[in-house]
Amino acid sequence: MLQIKNLSAGYGKVNVLHGISLEVKERECVALIGANGAGKSTTLRCICGLNEVRSGSIEFMGDRLDGLSGHAIVRKGITMCPEGRQVFAEMSVLENLEMGAHTRRDAEQGSDIEKMLSLFPVLRERAKQRAGTLSGGEQEMLAIARALMARPKLCIFDEPSLGLAPKIVEEVEQILARIKAMGTTIILVEQNAAMALRLADRAYVLEAGEVVLHGTGQELQNDPQVSKAYLGY
Repeated sequence: MLQIKNLSAGYGKVNVLHGISLEVKERECVALIGANGAGKSTTLRCICGLNEVRSGSIEFMGDRLDGLSGHAIVRKGITMCPEGRQVFAEMSVLENLEMGAHTRRDAEQGSDIEKMLSLFPVLRERAKQRAGTLSGGEQEMLAIARALMARPKLCIFDEPSLGLAPKIVEEVEQILARIKAMGTTIILVEQNAAMALRLADRAYVLEAGEVVLHGTGQELQNDPQVSKAYLGY
């Protein structure tokens, strides 16, 4: 579904990505793990058209993405649940969900909102509440639901557990597992490497803007190098 070849990108005069290559197949969950500054978020920004690609290519379902605007990429079926949630704080929960479907022109948005409220019962309780008044965990649920409202072919999650209490992190993991079971193709960037590898069909380890390891989630969980560096055992 998604193929990245020899991708280089950065900010100003600094190159962050140094020719990385990776692929995502339909209905897979692919995790990117690595330390802060490894290039994970820059990779996501390039996929979503938020960062200029300096060299290499990004293809989605056979079409080139590099050079397209973020709006055009969303219309092709890619959405991102961003780091830090970034809900529309002054809008209600329902209005945030409606914003998630802003590129759609079909008549099923109402039924999809109902699906999201069933998937996230706490959002039903808070439907008319301003999003900025929700707890961090509730905002994460809303950000995930808002991303799903676009009916994406590929959904990208950037640090969904960031800043959340351990109990809420467990709930987020369960929700991502349900989304995966629904058949949604996922890219997951997550500092909680243990969670990411449990969810991932395959994973890539990034260090200093390069892919240094890749394999199935299970293989990387069992890799001594990954265990020592990212799993704490």
